[in-house]
Amino acid sequence: MKPLIVLLTSFLILVFITKKNQRFRIALSARIALSIMLCFTAIAHFVFTEGMAMMLPAIVPFKIPIVYGTGLLEIGAAVMLHIPKYQKAIAWFLLGFFILLLPANINAAILEVDYQNGTYDGHGVAYLWFRIPLQVLFILWTYFSAIRVPMSK
Repeated sequence: MKPLIVLLTSFLILVFITKKNQRFRIALSARIALSIMLCFTAIAHFVFTEGMAMMLPAIVPFKIPIVYGTGLLEIGAAVMLHIPKYQKAIAWFLLGFFILLLPANINAAILEVDYQNGTYDGHGVAYLWFRIPLQVLFILWTYFSAIRVPMSK
């Protein structure tokens, strides 16, 4: 829920800030909001490392390094979304990344992981009724703000 609030709030603020450049206003605001959200979620990788590692399926080795690595990838992607030369490639990377997160979210829901507390008393499978549409929103947001638009100047 928090990433959604960060994404939408920053987007609405940015739409008003970027009024002067009508052509790129919405797409640029959406990309900046996506970057802010990615940085926000990346922080969780470093603050709630153990709980995030619990989200990964048992078959996945090196859970802690993966959690740190994906946090760094999110920060890097957040920055590179604004480099025109890399914008579309990073957006495609993010689409794949968001799709790959789904099994971890399903696993976390089945195990009832509360990643913030590092316990197994989270929201359970009902959480997926929110999380799956949220992942779809992130995928569509990335596609329409960074792939399907003209490159930003």
